[in-house]
Amino acid sequence: MEENKTLVTRDWLAIERTKLANERTFLAYFRTFLVFLGTGVTILKLKFFSDLRSYGVILIIVSAILLFIGIYRLFKVRRTIRKHYNL
Repeated sequence: MEENKTLVTRDWLAIERTKLANERTFLAYFRTFLVFLGTGVTILKLKFFSDLRSYGVILIIVSAILLFIGIYRLFKVRRTIRKHYNL
């Protein structure tokens, strides 16, 4: 007997939930990127924090790394979902 490979509504909804969870994860990475970037720029711009300039630079570098990780993960998981479900 040949196995039925069509997806029922329940399966399609599960795939959509997985896609939305992937996007939410990316948005969490993006929010963290924005907070780190904003904090780093603020530390660099305010004279009150002149002793912490190196921390500001570190935060800006870490924010860029977080953004790249988030983008990489978004596309990697999206590709995995498409490959697994043949979408």
